[in-house]
Amino acid sequence: MTVELPAERVDGEVEKRLRQMAKTVRMDGFRPGKVPFTMVRKRYGDQIRHEVFGELIQSTYGEALRQENLHPAGRPSNIEPKDEGAGKAVRYVATFEVLPEVQLGDLVTLSVKRPQAEVTEADVDAMIEKLRKQHTRWNKVERAAVDGDRLIVSFEGSIDGEPFEGGSADNMAVVLGAKGMIPGFEEGLMGASPGEERTLEVTFPEDYHTKELAGRPARFQAKISEVQEPQLPDVDDAFARLFGVQEGGIDAFRNEVRGNMERELKEKIRAITKNRVMDALLASTEIEAPRAMVEEECASMRDRTRSQLGPSAAAGGFELPLGLFEEQATRRVKLGLLIAETVKTNGIKVDQERVRERVEEFAQTYERPQEVVNFYYSNRAQLGAVENLVLEDQVVDWVLGKVKVEEEAASFDALMNPKAVA
Repeated sequence: MTVELPAERVDGEVEKRLRQMAKTVRMDGFRPGKVPFTMVRKRYGDQIRHEVFGELIQSTYGEALRQENLHPAGRPSNIEPKDEGAGKAVRYVATFEVLPEVQLGDLVTLSVKRPQAEVTEADVDAMIEKLRKQHTRWNKVERAAVDGDRLIVSFEGSIDGEPFEGGSADNMAVVLGAKGMIPGFEEGLMGASPGEERTLEVTFPEDYHTKELAGRPARFQAKISEVQEPQLPDVDDAFARLFGVQEGGIDAFRNEVRGNMERELKEKIRAITKNRVMDALLASTEIEAPRAMVEEECASMRDRTRSQLGPSAAAGGFELPLGLFEEQATRRVKLGLLIAETVKTNGIKVDQERVRERVEEFAQTYERPQEVVNFYYSNRAQLGAVENLVLEDQVVDWVLGKVKVEEEAASFDALMNPKAVA
C-alpha cells in the first residue's frame, strides 16, 4: 500500500516546529531566541523533517487502511519511506498481509460426539479413598516389606562397575507397588526387612529420559533402614473437617465432594465438546493462516511458556525455538478467524446472563464466592476474559445446532483420567 502525503502537510508541520524551536535554540555567538532562522533550518531541518515524517506515518497508516477498507493481519513487515525533500509530495510504501476472506463451510454433513456422564456413588467412594491415601500416616514396623509398604532406602548404583550421576541416594522413601522407580527396583525390595542389604540387578527402559542410561543394565547396592506400613484415616467428622466441612458430618462431606466432582465433570465435558466442535469448524472450511499472525502467536506462546518455566530457565540460557509452537499457533489463528466470522455472520452477541453464571461457577471454588464475583465485575480485563469464553461457548452452541450430534456414553473416570483408564 502506497500512501502519499501532500507536500504542504509535511512542509507546514516542519516549518511550524522549526519556528517554535527558533524561539529557544542556542548557538554560539547568539543570544537564546536570536539565532537567524536560516541557520536553525540548516542545522535542524533534516532532523525535524525526519521526526515529522515518522509521526505522520504512524497517524496516517490506520487512516489509509480504513479508507481502502483493508484489514491487515498483524503489523506491517516493512515500511519504506520515499522523501524527495521540501516542496515535493512524501510517500511511503507499507507491506503487510491482509486477513483472508472467510467463507464458512457447510456443517450439516459433519457430526460431533458429545460425552455424556454422571457422578455415581462409586465415583464418590473412589474419590474419598483417594483423599484418604493423600492423608496416609506411615508407621514403622519390624517385619518384611509387602506391597504398599514404604521403605527408607539408601543406595548406590553402578554401570559396568562405575558409579553414574544421579545413581545414588540416602534415606530415600520408596513405596512398593507405586511404580515410582525404574522396572525391577521396587520388585527387588519386596520382602526386605529393616537393616537388610540387597543387590538389585535392573535395566533402564529404552525410553528413559536420560539418553546415556536408556536401555543399559545397572546394579544397585541398597540398604533398607526402615519398613513402614500405611495407616489411612477413618472417614469421620474429623476427616471431614480436614477439608473445611465443619458441620453436617460425613453426609455434608460427601455432598461437598460430589459437588466438586460434578463441577469438574461439567467443565471437562464442556472442554472436550468445544475441542471437537473446533475440529468440525476447521474441517468444514478451507482457510490459510496469515504468516504474520502465526508468528505473533508463536512468540506469545513462547513468552507464556518461558514465564511458566520461571527465571531459572532464562538464567540458564534455555531458549525455546518458535517452531516448537508452529502447529498449535496455526490452529489457534485459524480458529480465531473462523470464530470471528461465525460471530459476525450470525450476529452473535455476548449473553450477559451466561457471563454471570460462568463467573459464579468460578467463584464457587473459593471460600468467599461473593468477593470473587465482585472482583470480576470491578475488573474490566478479567470480566472481558470471561466474556470471550462465553462468546466461544455460544459459537459452540451454534455449531452444535448445525451438525449431527452423537451422544457418547462415558464414565467419570474415563473422562477425568483418560490415560489411567487406557
